[in-house]
Amino acid sequence: MILAGDVGGTKCNLALFAEQNGELAVVAQERFPSQKYAGFDQVIAEFLQGVRLRLIGQPIQAAGFGVAGPVVHNQVKATNLPWVVDGLALAKMLGVPRVVLLNDLGATAHSIAHLKTNDFFTLNGGVAESEAPKAVIAAGTGLGEAMLFWDGRMYRVAATEGGHTDLAPNTEQQIELWRFMRKRAPHVSWELVLSGRGFKTIHEFLDPAMRHPSFDDPAADPAPEIARGGLARSCPVCVATLDLWCAMYGSEAGNLAMRTLALGGVYVAGGIAVKLLEKLKDGTFFNAFCEKEAFGEMLRRIPIRVILNEAAPLLGAAYQALAAIRP
Repeated sequence: MILAGDVGGTKCNLALFAEQNGELAVVAQERFPSQKYAGFDQVIAEFLQGVRLRLIGQPIQAAGFGVAGPVVHNQVKATNLPWVVDGLALAKMLGVPRVVLLNDLGATAHSIAHLKTNDFFTLNGGVAESEAPKAVIAAGTGLGEAMLFWDGRMYRVAATEGGHTDLAPNTEQQIELWRFMRKRAPHVSWELVLSGRGFKTIHEFLDPAMRHPSFDDPAADPAPEIARGGLARSCPVCVATLDLWCAMYGSEAGNLAMRTLALGGVYVAGGIAVKLLEKLKDGTFFNAFCEKEAFGEMLRRIPIRVILNEAAPLLGAAYQALAAIRP
């Protein structure tokens, strides 16, 4: 059995995988609200307690976890949680030789080779350059970015913390949004816009007088309400919010493609992309992606695919754990 997890600021997805001839199949999977637990070890313990009958005679052989944050010395200080995830401590807890810790976008990047054709939606067909770098970007609770590069034999994954780099506005409206946000925060990063929390920020910037019920409920997340209003076109401010958010998402995806020369393709992951897929199809994202000085034609040739399978980070972490015991 392989234990894998996708650890984020909002939720933790855990799964058990069975391996046969190098292929992994899900045996059990469960989602946990991250904020309800003092540490990741408690989430694991609860999950294993729930699936203990399925583990009789089938010990866990390896474990891998994708965590939102940088991995340093096999530890991750979670970005949007007060947790430190320690690979050595978890290995002792689980009784396995080693726990593989990955940045969550690194885990997603590792999944690409194992996903099926119907796990993707193609935003731009393009023409992938053989053995060229690839890039992955994912907006969710935060903004994650990663790249894949060819080592002469296979693709290797390099995780980043690009979501926390300085926001680079490139229109007058975006400059005004930056000024609006700068009054609220000492540092304005891409993640403050390109994440769930960014929807309410943009909505309030566009029209502070327009309020929705979720705005004044501390326990509510306004992002789904704004997304619904924008997709249904029932609220003009919500429509404008989605327009600006998707344009900025496309712009930063294009930035990532330029930084990495991702001529092998760009993959858009994360739950927000799946929920806003109809909006992503309308050209707002792609047009902003391509607006890069003299490089528009090059960017138009880059394949862009949305990862529809939200369990991709779990799958990537599981295969990396398997590789750790069967390289």
